[in-house]
Amino acid sequence: MIKNEVGQRIREIGIVPVIRAESSAQARAASEAVCEGGVPIVEITMTVPGAIGVIEELARTLGDQLLVGAGTVLDADTAGRCVDAGARFLVSPGFDASTVEYARSRGVLMMAGALTPTEVITAWKQGSDFVKIFPCGSVGGPKYIRALKGPLPQIPMIPTGGVNLLTAAEFIAAGAEALGIGGELVSADLLRAGDFAAVTALTRQFVEIVRTARQARLAGIKSPR
Repeated sequence: MIKNEVGQRIREIGIVPVIRAESSAQARAASEAVCEGGVPIVEITMTVPGAIGVIEELARTLGDQLLVGAGTVLDADTAGRCVDAGARFLVSPGFDASTVEYARSRGVLMMAGALTPTEVITAWKQGSDFVKIFPCGSVGGPKYIRALKGPLPQIPMIPTGGVNLLTAAEFIAAGAEALGIGGELVSADLLRAGDFAAVTALTRQFVEIVRTARQARLAGIKSPR
C-alpha cells in the first residue's frame, strides 16, 4: 500500500487507535479488538514492550486487513527499524526534522506532533502528511482545533489527547481530519482485565460517532447561509 492509499484509509476511517499496553500480548489482542470493532488501523507506540516485534507480527499476520503504524517515534533510527518491521505510517508526539525527512525518503506517511500555531506550520511545511495536535485536551480540545483551523484550513489535523465519547463529535465538527484515541478507547484497565470485547464495543461506538458527526458537518457545509 503506497503512502497516498494509507492517507486515504486514515481519512476514510477517521480514527487512529493509539495502543499503549503493558505487554506485547496485550498490544496484539487490543489491535485485533479494534479491528473487529470496525477500525482496521492501529498505532503501536514504542512504549509497548517489544513494540517493533509486535509491529512485525501484526504486519505479517494481519497486514492485508490491518493498517499498522508506529507511534512515539522520536528519531530517524527508530523510524527505520519500524518501517523495516512493516509499519505503514509513523507518528511522533513532537516535531523531529530527521524523522520527517526519513519518512519522506522512504515514501512513508508521517504524522508529526505539534501544539502551537508555529509548530503546526513548521511540521506541515517540513513535509508531515498530517499534523498530530498533542496534547490537545490540555489546551481547549475541540475549541483549540477550531481556532487553529481558522487560519490554517489546508493543514489536516489529528487531535490526540482529550478525545472521548463525549468530545469526539465536537472534534469532527471543529474540522479534525481524524481522531487519535488512546486510553479512552484502549484503556489500561480493560487490557489488564482481558476484556477485549469491551474494547471492540467501544470501537463501534466511536465509529458511529465519527460517521454521524461527519454527516452533520457535511450537511452544515451544504446548507445555505
